Amino acid sequence: MILSNRIKLFVSLGKFFKDFIDNSADKNFTKRLSNAIQQAKNHNNYFTEDNILNCLKNWSYSLQKEKIKSFLGLYIIEKEKPKSVAIIMAGNVPLVGFHDFLCVILSGNKAIIKLSSKDSHLMHFVLNYLCSICIDFKDYYKICQEKLSDYDAVIATGNNLSASKFKEYFNDYPNIIRKSRHSVAILKGNESNDQLQKLSNDIFNYFGLGCRNVSKVYLPKNYDLDLLFKSFMKWKKVINNNSYANNYDYQRAIYLLNKEVFFDNGFILLKESKKIGSPVGTLFYEYYDKYEDLEKSLSEISEKIQCIVSNENTKNFTEFGKTQSPELTDYADGVDTFDFLLKLN
Repeated sequence: MILSNRIKLFVSLGKFFKDFIDNSADKNFTKRLSNAIQQAKNHNNYFTEDNILNCLKNWSYSLQKEKIKSFLGLYIIEKEKPKSVAIIMAGNVPLVGFHDFLCVILSGNKAIIKLSSKDSHLMHFVLNYLCSICIDFKDYYKICQEKLSDYDAVIATGNNLSASKFKEYFNDYPNIIRKSRHSVAILKGNESNDQLQKLSNDIFNYFGLGCRNVSKVYLPKNYDLDLLFKSFMKWKKVINNNSYANNYDYQRAIYLLNKEVFFDNGFILLKESKKIGSPVGTLFYEYYDKYEDLEKSLSEISEKIQCIVSNENTKNFTEFGKTQSPELTDYADGVDTFDFLLKLN
């Protein structure tokens, strides 16, 4: 299948996602996707309909023809010699492994997919949809239920423990191994209410489970925490999710037993900590003296950080409200997946 046809496939998928959200999609596929969403919700309590629709909305934007062509225009794609690339997908947020899959197919390679048990139904729908548009697409991927085999390279995403094992196991193959990362925000105290509202999206979208979710905020001395709590109020319904509420209650009980200081608004705990990765239901914060010193300290732990949210207008920072709406070029861990895949050829 030539590149232009592969582009058309993904553009069609993006248009379907948009039509589905607008209630104007093909009835047959609408029913199939609705069933997949229901199955995903039943299988993973964090996969609420709102979260799944937010994911589909973001992909409907990214899979526009102009977006894909602009993305591909950054690379020189020579004559293709397809390789088989194993993709070990995470399952913390809906379709979190789709970007890797997209890159593998657009780069002219073939995908061997190891789905996460936490997120299989949505990806199954995507694959079936693409095959329904082009029957030959079935030759470009396979789903691996058992032990991975017959692969030339590996892209694997996991936590620190699994990443360490992946690194050892796949050491003899070209690989991208991703481990746990977290995102942080730097506030200066001059943020508008709109910016703080957008920051709340960065914190609460997908219940804070993504590596791009803000898990810690750095605050100037004497910052009024009530400003944060006020901006969070539109997200108060997160506590109605049993899994989220259980984590919130557990962390609250631990902090109380240990007589630790924290602030509580009924659906999220604010706790001062030097750590950057907070548990579900908790947001860490830390005060800083000099902005320049904070930048330096964050650069020293850059391998643990996915995004830094700030109103500083530089390429190293992410705008408020944008962490969970990445562009196609916003690669996880800053590693250019597409370039890696092209070099396999």
